Order: sequence, then structure tokens, then C-alpha cells
Amino acid sequence: MIYFDNSATTQILPGVLDTYNKVSQQIWGNPSSLHNFGEQAFNLLEQSRKQIADLLHVHADEIYFTSGGTEGDNWVIKGTAIEKREYGKHLITTSVEHAAVRNSMEQLKRLGYEITYLPVDDQGRISVADLKAAIRPDTTLVSIMAVNNEIGTIQPIKEAAELLKGYPKIHFHIDAVQGLGKGIQDLIFNDRVDFVAFSGHKFHAPRGTGFIYGRRGRRIAPLMNGGGQEKNQRSGTENLPGIAAMAKAIRLVLDKEPAAISEECQIKQLIIDHIAQFDKVVIFSKNDATFAPHILCFAIKGVRGETIVHAFEKYHIYISTTSACSSKDHDEAGTLNAMKVPENIATSAVRISLGDQNTLDEAKEFIKVFDQLYEEFDKLS
Repeated sequence: MIYFDNSATTQILPGVLDTYNKVSQQIWGNPSSLHNFGEQAFNLLEQSRKQIADLLHVHADEIYFTSGGTEGDNWVIKGTAIEKREYGKHLITTSVEHAAVRNSMEQLKRLGYEITYLPVDDQGRISVADLKAAIRPDTTLVSIMAVNNEIGTIQPIKEAAELLKGYPKIHFHIDAVQGLGKGIQDLIFNDRVDFVAFSGHKFHAPRGTGFIYGRRGRRIAPLMNGGGQEKNQRSGTENLPGIAAMAKAIRLVLDKEPAAISEECQIKQLIIDHIAQFDKVVIFSKNDATFAPHILCFAIKGVRGETIVHAFEKYHIYISTTSACSSKDHDEAGTLNAMKVPENIATSAVRISLGDQNTLDEAKEFIKVFDQLYEEFDKLS
């Protein structure tokens, strides 16, 4: 099997699974309990929090545990809207966000908030000048993804942060679900970014784990009310085995980050160089510093994306249409539409998303199968 769908989810690493199992079996106390067993659980919870913070060079009290990227995005967006509603009801995001951001914004719109969706260029990237023009006196939040999940575009986070230094009352949120371990931590964590959302299953941690970074001094309203966990910000008994496993996964991913990025870039370039030779292939992703190293989106004109996915599946090669979260609903490719790619090409798009376990030999096998399938598709058309 060749698994090229790592942006959808990653395989949990053996060492991470081992941590999850050990904590589940040995430290199952509730971190909120007063007895010694609960104290052990609480200590491990805080140890995991500190480990993550140290790895990301932030403060431990700026890490809040969640169930994943979707909850993190929902919490920051809606939590900001609630917390700052008396100061304004205008929010800014981009036209290429993940559904967790887009649908949160649309829900707020139905509740009377105003949303500005920034346009993108032919590479799926916003203009900071457009962002500046969109800011109003009643703007309370700017939300921009770090890495586009469909084609891999890296947004101008540093430039946006520099602009927003002139608007200190606006919350700046980053969806960095596709960004951990991809060499862009310095873009994500700067002194003007207020909130960042992460999802554990995107970097070899268990599903149902995640966290947000919330900069000191910035407040959002809680969405989960109850027992007051996470400093009264996110109630609910903490998923301690998952959190401890996630902390280990981050360490393992960051330890091998430089080597993994180099390998992913080589694999990506090998595939690009080959498929670019075919007349009916349209490539949307670049292999340079303006794109993430692990995402490659392309289309074969005249062939539906789901047809391409299932054709590769017969050879036990797993890729996806542009977003796993919407592919089963046959949604059109949102990013490509925002880029004004013609619909007949956008619906032919597929995504390869690499991980640190993929190899050049797998890329060579993919190329071999691609040649066979392209010839079959060409005959059918």
C-alpha cells in the first residue's frame, strides 16, 4: 500500500500509540480529583502541556487542549465573536478556508454578524492590501489559514501580522492544522498572532486530540461550559492518554522535521517533473517556499477527480480529491473555484499529500501507475 493522503489523516506512530496505551492502563484517574491518583493524572496533564509549549517556544499557560482542529477553529471564531460583540460584529477571513472556519463564519452571519471573504490570486493567496482595505472600526477578528489544505499555498502570515500591529484590538487567528512539522513555525508564532488551532491526527497523534495556542492577555468566551477545566475556558474531563500521546507525537515530528521536509520536497519534485510532461495535466501546486512541501494538487482534463482516486485505489495507492472533509459530499473544490479555475478542470482535481513516512520508491511506483492510468483515460476520452 502507498498512502498519499496524509493531509486527511496520518497513521499513529508506534511510540505514540505505546504512550496512549500506557497512560490509559496506568494513569486513568481524573485530573480534577483531589486524591493522589488524580494528582498523578493532573501532573501528567501539565507535564504534557509544558512539553508542547517548550517545543513550540511559547508559554505553558498559552496551550489549551481541544478535540481537534474543527473545535479549535470554532472556539476561536465564535469565542471571539461572543467576547467582543460589544465592540463590533465584523469578521474577516479568506475565500479559501477549511469548512471549519467557513461554516463557523456562516453561522455567525445568520446571527447578525458581517463577514468579509478576501479574494485570492491564481495561486490561492490573499493580498495584504485587500486585508487592509477590508478592516473597519467594528472589525474584531481576522482568521487566515497558514497552509491551504487543497493545494498547499502558504498565506502571507508574517505580512498580515505586521499590518495588524497597527490594529492591536483585533484578534488574529491562524488555522495551522496543515502547518505543524512543515518548517513554518516561525511564520505561525510571532508576537502579533493571537490564536492558533492544531489537530493531533494530522501529525501522527490519536484522533480526537488537538490544542489551541492563545496568547497571554487575549480573551475568548468558552464554548464548552461545565466543570471548569482548562482554566474555565474549555470544560470537560481531559483526554489524558490522547494529550500525553499528542505531546510525544509533536516531539517526534519536530525531531525529524528537516529530514522529512527534504524528503517530501524530493518526492514532490519527482512527481511534478513527470506528470508535467502530459498535455492533459494541470498542476496547481508549486514546489518552492511559497507552498508547503507536502501537498501536490493536479488535474487530468476530462476525468473526474473521484474517478482518478478510485483508479489509483485499485493499485492500492491512496490519494484524495481536494479535501477529504467534503469529498464524499461531492462538493466542488472551494479553493480552485476561488482561484477562478474553470469548473470542468476544478472537478478533475486530486490531491497527493505526503508524510514523513513516504519514500522516493513510492513516488516511482506512483509514476509507473500514473502512466498506465493516463493511457487508459486518454483512450476513453
